[in-house]
Amino acid sequence: MLTILLIAGGIAAAVASQRHSGRSATNAAESTLQGPQVDVAIVTSRVITDWQIYSGRLQAVDHVDVRPLVSGTIVAVHFRDGALIKKGDPLFTIDPRQYQAEVDRAAAQLAAAEARFAYVSTDAKRADRLLTDNAIAKRDYEEKQNASREATAGVKAATAALEAAQVNLGYTRITAPVSGRVSRAELTVGNVVSVGANAPILTTIVSVSPIYASFDVDEQTYLQYLGRDRNARVPVSLGLANEDGYSRMGVVSSVDNRLDTSSGTIRVRATFDNPGGALVPGLYARVRVGGGVPHPAILVSEAAIGTDQAKKYVMTVDKANKVHYREIQLGGLSDGLRVVTSGLAPGDRVVVSGVQRAHPGETVSVHIVDMVGAPGAGA
Repeated sequence: MLTILLIAGGIAAAVASQRHSGRSATNAAESTLQGPQVDVAIVTSRVITDWQIYSGRLQAVDHVDVRPLVSGTIVAVHFRDGALIKKGDPLFTIDPRQYQAEVDRAAAQLAAAEARFAYVSTDAKRADRLLTDNAIAKRDYEEKQNASREATAGVKAATAALEAAQVNLGYTRITAPVSGRVSRAELTVGNVVSVGANAPILTTIVSVSPIYASFDVDEQTYLQYLGRDRNARVPVSLGLANEDGYSRMGVVSSVDNRLDTSSGTIRVRATFDNPGGALVPGLYARVRVGGGVPHPAILVSEAAIGTDQAKKYVMTVDKANKVHYREIQLGGLSDGLRVVTSGLAPGDRVVVSGVQRAHPGETVSVHIVDMVGAPGAGA
């Protein structure tokens, strides 16, 4: 009886094992039939406006290095480092005493020259009357007239000397030549400054608003947007390094007069309002140039695009989940997706992840994802 039970148990185990092996083989066959799993997205089709994106740097419209124009000792600093100032605001004071003394001396010399002029001019008029009556020698008459002319020249020289002394006195009070934001005081009270080629920079001033963004554009962008009419106000937008979008709008203010043949680019400068002073000269800026007429376009994720020597391609999947090789032509970027100018049509499905497992002619297991959320869509 025990023998019979053992035999029956062995038979049942063998049947169960055979059934399990059959199911495993069936699953393996089904997995082989379905193919490797890949992420597939339907190409995005929408109306866009063409933009070209460039990198640049912010520059101040006015940048002034403040230097002394007279020698002397700094006796006062009138600003706070980094403060906003207006044109004409006092910045530094250089000891004015010696220059005030020079003004007083020049004023005294002018007074003496004017007194001499008054005397010799009266004497010259008297000589004119005497000459009419033949009561003065010709030589004496000419001497008096010459003295009058010398006195006139002396007054002019003394006046010029006084004006020069007053100018130098004015230079002891250094004021802001432009409005903007001042840097720190490089030299403080007690330092002696001099003039000339080696005159030190006391501080710098940069204007705040508006502000420039300088960048280099390629030849095609210049011909398409900037070269047709240099007087046209071409719109541009700007984004900072910590921004995803382009928060500020401006216009192209100037284009350089020649193309750099070594780089194939031309220098462009755009102007942006900066009322809050958030934009600082020297910051990195992303500048978007273009515009034009809105037009329909097909867009795909950068992750879906492959390179075959000089060609660009994508892997498409048809309704039967079969993979096809498709050569494409690319355009610019739009909201993180790449524009495809030819090679794809609305409704096409492209492989965006797992491209290395998708081979032309093979059948794959499709996992549908959104093109906007696909890997590389925000690149």
